[in-house]
Amino acid sequence: MIVVLKTEATKPQIDHAIERVQELGFEPRVITGAFRTIIALIGDDNSPGVEKLDAIPGVEHVHRILKPFKLASREFHKEDTIVPIGKVRIGGGHLAMIAGPCAVESFAGLDQIAGFVKKAGANILRGGAFKPRTSPYAFQGMGEDGLKILRDVGDKHDMPVVTEVMDTRQVALVAKWADMFQIGARNMQNFDLLKEVGQARKPVLLKRGMSATVKDLLMSAEYVLAEGNPWVVLCERGVRSFEDSTRNTLDLSAIPNVKGQSHLPIIADPSHATGRPDLIPSMAMAAVAAKADGVHIEVHDCPEKALSDGPQALLPDQYASLMADLRKLAELLGRTIDR
Repeated sequence: MIVVLKTEATKPQIDHAIERVQELGFEPRVITGAFRTIIALIGDDNSPGVEKLDAIPGVEHVHRILKPFKLASREFHKEDTIVPIGKVRIGGGHLAMIAGPCAVESFAGLDQIAGFVKKAGANILRGGAFKPRTSPYAFQGMGEDGLKILRDVGDKHDMPVVTEVMDTRQVALVAKWADMFQIGARNMQNFDLLKEVGQARKPVLLKRGMSATVKDLLMSAEYVLAEGNPWVVLCERGVRSFEDSTRNTLDLSAIPNVKGQSHLPIIADPSHATGRPDLIPSMAMAAVAAKADGVHIEVHDCPEKALSDGPQALLPDQYASLMADLRKLAELLGRTIDR
């Protein structure tokens, strides 16, 4: 529910409206615009006294949001949200070019890859320190040592860094070293984890679950937003289907679908969606053409030696070629790639 105040509403009237909705059991979220103030009400729309909200002095009208995801909806926030991560902005015409290896393997290895992707035009460095793997015997990541390496390499190349957090017990540790949390597909509906990163007040990259609907994805984002963290970036990374020639099926329609329903930025991950380096460039271009707010691509200088997901990584020269094409497309579409 949204309480829209009159343009001429005074500060005492605004304060009184906030006090009144709190008395009714709502948690108010105040948005101050150039011309008017809006109060978003978090709570039960059927609470007694709700029908009298429009009688509060200074209130112009009360609007019920019909979608179950209230804070993530365009009804709540008409303009595109722009998420800042270091010097980089994501959304509102600003593209995130996230690149790096699947896993942090060593300082020297990550340093070399970071140099390649930064030169090619990437603006955010990725690398996993904690790796959720299908097999318990596969490489699980370097843990805190990997986080420290990621931070050092990011600082060296003047790039903000994003890495996956898998458990509520890891949130404080990851927050210490990373600029942005990544919630992987397997954890998209780990609601305790979503609440925890919501309270951490750092940008969150939320990946769509492999069997999740767009509504499911937006409801998961709602958990983060409801904790007071407005900086959520969604990620389409492919869904499971009967097709077996690719790792997953990239749902390009999810991008305009999300944008029609939500103000949150959404990027695409063609690496996990396809699992095939030969398909990644065309799917990355298609995603940006569909108005995605960036792409998330795995890059490794020696994929056959990679400790995780080497077969789906682009080589540095392949990534550089793709970035040259993406810059041309971004310019054509009037989009910006912050550096």
